Amino acid sequence: MPPPAKNFLTPEQVIGLQKTLKQSDLSHVRERILIILLQNDGRTQQRISKFLGCSPRTVAYWCMHGDPDNARNFA
Repeated sequence: MPPPAKNFLTPEQVIGLQKTLKQSDLSHVRERILIILLQNDGRTQQRISKFLGCSPRTVAYWCMHGDPDNARNFA
């Protein structure tokens, strides 16, 4: 299996996600944003799942459906 794509987010997207991560009081929103940021860092879905302690299915879903340009998408 090839390594995951790294740095696919623009710097503006990363800054926006980090801002939302810091401001959100909702644990599920923070988890979903972390999934996208860790994927952008080149982590595999399996490693993200283990690191966050969530299901591989959750990680796979948000890797495919998380929209870094729409923070409301994570709520």
